[in-house]
Parts: sequence; structure tokens; C-alpha cells
Amino acid sequence: MSGHTTTPARRALVAVSLKMYLTAAETIEWVRDVRTVVEERGAGAIEVVVLPSFPVLESTAATLAGTRVRWGAQDVAPSSAGAQTGEVSAAMLVELGCTYVELAHAERRSIFGEDDCLVLAKLRQVLGAGLAPLYCVGEEEQGATAQAVEGCLRELEPVFESVRGHAPTLVVAYEPRWAIGTEAPAPAEHVRQVCAAIRRAAPDDAIRVLYGGSAGPGTFTALQPDVDGVFLGRFAHDIKEFAAVLDEVNDCRTNNP
Repeated sequence: MSGHTTTPARRALVAVSLKMYLTAAETIEWVRDVRTVVEERGAGAIEVVVLPSFPVLESTAATLAGTRVRWGAQDVAPSSAGAQTGEVSAAMLVELGCTYVELAHAERRSIFGEDDCLVLAKLRQVLGAGLAPLYCVGEEEQGATAQAVEGCLRELEPVFESVRGHAPTLVVAYEPRWAIGTEAPAPAEHVRQVCAAIRRAAPDDAIRVLYGGSAGPGTFTALQPDVDGVFLGRFAHDIKEFAAVLDEVNDCRTNNP
């Protein structure tokens, strides 16, 4: 078990990617519910970020403007402008009030064939626009923790090099691919060791490390003190489950600052 302790300066983060599960109307309703849930809890030490589909980013911005909920995109174009049918530039995301951009998710790699070269091009666009990258990393198959650490750090080495000078904006989401879409998250001790290793390798202590991969209520507490938050997927579609995670993270941080 790692001896790392959480630095108070790193604000807890709860992020949600809606992927392509909800319709436009369902997304608009869900974002309104998120606004209500967060406003009911008042000012707190938790940063909340939602990542809806591109077509509803403008309505999301309108709904969340003036609240403490931030929003971002699930993807970005690898260059700034031009003949790129269907792509969305980092500059346009800035215009829409985005703060974060998700990069390198396992599904982008496996379904759409994104390799490290393409992902790093997207990372450069994100950093150049002043956006914060939420970079996903994780091993493909379940195995020894030491192997998972080695693979993650190998992938993150050029990422850490790219964000030098931008380091406080980076969020790393550890998402073992074999745990995505399952009934339960990866074993807590495995996750804690991998996340602690990522933390030790990070070039700046302000970089935050989240866990994703079937995360839900109870996950954040089980992974303390080695994660700064959770990256939620389908469990957050139920607004009650989402609220439960917020309460859990807030209680955990309040009792263990």
C-alpha cells in the first residue's frame, strides 16, 4: 500500500463523460439536474466537470453558465483549422466555454484507431488553446500491477514532457481497459499502486490523478489517499448515483483534508 498522501492544494475532481448514451433532449435534462444537484450542495471543495456530445455543448454552456460546474469535450481535432470534415477545433471549444478536453480514451484507440502520434497532436492543440487535457491511460489486459505501472508510465512519458510549463492543468485518468463497462471497478489495491506510481512520475505535484473504469459510489473512498477524484461513466446517468458520489467525495475530503 502506498504511503503517498494527498496534497490539499489539489482540488478533488468528479468528471463525467456521457459518451454517446443519451439523446440531445436527455442530455439537456441531465445537465439541468446536475446544475440543481451541485447548487443544492453550495460552495464546496469539489470541482465538477461534464463532457457531453458536441451538438449539445452550446446548450450545456447556457445551462451551466454562472454555476461552479465546468464543461468540456470528449474529443478534439489534431490541427487548428482546414478541410477536416466532421472535426471540431480546440479554438471552437474555447468559444463554447469549455475548460477540459478528454484525450486517448481506450474506445478512441480501439474503435477509431488513434495511435500515440495522433493523440499527442491533439494534446498539443489542447495545450495551445489553453484548455486542460483529461488524458486517459490504462493497460489492455488484467495482469500484474508492476506491468500496468510500466505500461502507463511508458505512455505518459511524452505526455508529461509535453505539459511541462502547463503541468497544473493536466488531469490523468487511470482507466484499465479491462475494467471499462464491467460491473465493478478494478481492485482497489491495484489501482492505488498504479495511481501512486503515476503521481511519483508526474513532473508537477499539481497534476491530478483520477480513477475511471466502472467507477461509482464507494470508489473514491476505497482509493484514498492515492486518487484526486473519479471519472464517471454510465453510473452517473442516474442523477441520484451522481449526487451520492459528490456527497461521498465531499465527506471524504472534509474528514481527511
